[in-house]
Amino acid sequence: MERASWRTFVLSKHLLHSSSPAVLQPNSCLNYSPPELSEPFAFDVKEMRNLMDAHHLEDRDWLFGLMTHSNLFNPRRLGGRVFVSPDFNQSMEQQRELTMRRIEYLLDRGVFQGWLTGTGPEFELRRFAYQEVLGMYDHSIAIKLGVHFFLWGGAVRFLGTKRHHDKWLRDTENYVIKGCFAMTELGHGSNVRGIETVANYDSSTGEFVINTPCESAQKYWIGGAGKHATHTVVFSQLYINGNNEGVHAFIAQIRDSDGNICPNVRIADCGHKIGLNGVDNGRIWFDNVRIPRENLLNSVADVSPDGQYLCTIKNPDQRFAAFLAPLTSGRVTIAVSAVYTSKISLAIAIRYALTRRAFSITPNGPEVLLLDYPIHQHRLMPLLAKVYAMSFAANDLKLIYVKRTPESNKTIHVVSSAYKAIFTWNNMRILQECREACGGQGYKTENHVGHLKGEYDVQSTFEGDNHVLMQQVSKALLAEYIANRKKNKPFAGLGLDYMNKPQPVIPSLLKSFTIRSSQSQIDMFHLRERDLLSRFAAEVSEYQALGESAESAFIQSFQLAEDLGRAFSERAVLQTFMDAESALPAGSLKNILGLLRSMYALICMDEDASFLRYGYLTRDEADAVRKEVKKLSSELRPHALALVSSFGIPDAFLSPIAYDWIDSNSWASVQH
Repeated sequence: MERASWRTFVLSKHLLHSSSPAVLQPNSCLNYSPPELSEPFAFDVKEMRNLMDAHHLEDRDWLFGLMTHSNLFNPRRLGGRVFVSPDFNQSMEQQRELTMRRIEYLLDRGVFQGWLTGTGPEFELRRFAYQEVLGMYDHSIAIKLGVHFFLWGGAVRFLGTKRHHDKWLRDTENYVIKGCFAMTELGHGSNVRGIETVANYDSSTGEFVINTPCESAQKYWIGGAGKHATHTVVFSQLYINGNNEGVHAFIAQIRDSDGNICPNVRIADCGHKIGLNGVDNGRIWFDNVRIPRENLLNSVADVSPDGQYLCTIKNPDQRFAAFLAPLTSGRVTIAVSAVYTSKISLAIAIRYALTRRAFSITPNGPEVLLLDYPIHQHRLMPLLAKVYAMSFAANDLKLIYVKRTPESNKTIHVVSSAYKAIFTWNNMRILQECREACGGQGYKTENHVGHLKGEYDVQSTFEGDNHVLMQQVSKALLAEYIANRKKNKPFAGLGLDYMNKPQPVIPSLLKSFTIRSSQSQIDMFHLRERDLLSRFAAEVSEYQALGESAESAFIQSFQLAEDLGRAFSERAVLQTFMDAESALPAGSLKNILGLLRSMYALICMDEDASFLRYGYLTRDEADAVRKEVKKLSSELRPHALALVSSFGIPDAFLSPIAYDWIDSNSWASVQH
């Protein structure tokens, strides 16, 4: 009873003395203030965008506007702005239908004109520009177009000859037919040589007979096959009179013009995915489907009517490599799209961090902007520098691709493989960091960042598993190294010509001005790559000396192979950044790029254990690099808004938390 009485007494004090001078006073409500009012630009953002996008800016802006002003692209008004993005609350079937309707809308407005029938760098660069913009709206549209134009269309264009071009390319460009690309199987993905689908030549009828001999041979993850595709390029083992001539590509019809599945073809849906549900991925079985002899894509090899195998490339490895040519353009577009997705997430996270406050650091003081906290700067500024670096590298890759020659094919393969791996891994890391940096708001689908993780996760494995691609890069570098050592052949190509010169001397004491010197930075990257290549070659040789085959020795050396692939990629990216920077006259633009370039170089050094593991940096030097990263984060902070504004992404393609997140979450917005 005494305890009950005491509690009653305490409660009465609270209720009867509410006018006590100790009562807390309410804070004034938060107000949104656009960061542009307090974040002046120290350089010309239009000039910076010209550097970043590099080509077809007017075409990009036209396409942005085309989507923004159409109800088909799901415009929504929040916080006084219009935002466009797919409605991911729709069913998988609805998302697929809308993806196709949007493609038809774009087709009617001439967006795809010349995508396959046009020739020359100008057509290809404009196609890249449009593909990049479309991917910023919806990854499903970009992938569905990529399969139709870059994979199906690219296979017909590069693996076919005039008879195929005349018959298929214009109808593909105009969507009279809808193509897909049937390479991957349930049992074989990266190992294309091992696919089990077979194509037997019947000389009595002049036809190939395509068959799925077992369940593991079913074609799997085929974009477009689930619902819309009418034709496919099917990769199969070619058999002539019982002899296997290896993997070849054939055109097969899988649906008629009314959408009915063709006889002896079975198609099933791959089902719901963690992203890309606007793409109708399907599985295909072929039950002895007969196709004309002319449907063999024959730029590499052909079969005569009487069954003679005709090929000028006698080496099976070189012949197989020629059949994989269409994948190169896919890797280029994936690498570039990863950079643009990173731009979206960083633009959202940084704009939010410039208006969202949390905690005060003085008694009764104002709450502090998220981006004014050193830890928040350290989370986002290095990633911003990486996106700038990778933008320049992506532009360089596109130029190499559109100006390709037979002599540059190897370079394109190696560089596109390296960048596809590095850029997509980096994109997933940026998406995760930006999601966390936006707190709970980053978890809302309408704010993009969290949802984009599921949409883009697939980039790490399709069109080549990233780990496999990095091993291919290292294998190519090893071949160059062996040619240099055994044949006394100078290094040429792949940016390795620096290895013909003496190894640079790294200063024993790294001061701030030395660490920020572009020459010192590239010297450090050269030292790492040169040493890792030497170590990798030595380790492979050691395994071979113990009786391992060359392939087994290479597989056993996977750790150094991945370290080397990373070193090659980051050195190539840094070199393109330096080239872009050196081409500018002195001024504010060059100054800010110098900060970004230093941040990119130093964060790579700070994050790669190789620099300490193999002694390229001492412990004190590594500590100095880490401290310099912190300084650079602080120096880049005043430029953060200008740097993301230079991405040139329209407001409508970002998200509500990038702008007035209070108004967009108000009760009035709920009623609206």
